[in-house]
Amino acid sequence: MPTGREWIATFAAELGVEPLDDATVDTLLDLAGVAAHASERFAAPLTCYLTARAGADPAAALALARRLAEAGDDSDDSDGSDGGDEGADGS
Repeated sequence: MPTGREWIATFAAELGVEPLDDATVDTLLDLAGVAAHASERFAAPLTCYLTARAGADPAAALALARRLAEAGDDSDDSDGSDGGDEGADGS
């Protein structure tokens, strides 16, 4: 059985495109990880697909994904309060 990188190289050749370099592979794996952890797992491959479809630079897409994930984390932390310190009696 081929390694993942061997499989990708063969797949790229069959598609008629250059294989991915190691830096791009690592960036896309990071991008997939951010997408999967920021939402649902199926977002990982689809985010990479959308990046390619848009012709976007993988590093730029990773930065965007991280920004969106942070924004999502911030909204998940909101509990409806204004973040102020309330006393024990709620005042």
